[in-house]
Amino acid sequence: MTPATAAHLADALMALHAGVVLFVVGLLPLVLIGGARGWRWVHHRGLRVTHLGLILFIAAQTWLGQLCPLTVWEQDLRHLAGQGGYPEGFIEHWLARLLYWDAPWWVFEAAYTAYALLVAVAWWWVRPRSG
Repeated sequence: MTPATAAHLADALMALHAGVVLFVVGLLPLVLIGGARGWRWVHHRGLRVTHLGLILFIAAQTWLGQLCPLTVWEQDLRHLAGQGGYPEGFIEHWLARLLYWDAPWWVFEAAYTAYALLVAVAWWWVRPRSG
């Protein structure tokens, strides 16, 4: 793999990672609002199972002291690309700031665990339906 290819793959992976974060964070308020307003799609079982599964995976990874696999994969690709850090392009710069925070590990454990509990509570408040 060429360094340029690795850099492009790392950028694509960062964009995918941002999409996953947006899905996990953004879906909960939509479910809560949609439950109150009668939106049918917020009850979709597959969507809700995916959402709950992702946040439980994220919280478990943190409790096990492991980085997100997407982060590890992106870092490996950046290393292959010869990029010690992130390229200073506008999009890469802001996506990196959105995804990677400088905080003690316990902050992530507490935040992800609390968010997972909120998603689980929403499961009962806005019940998913099959079909």
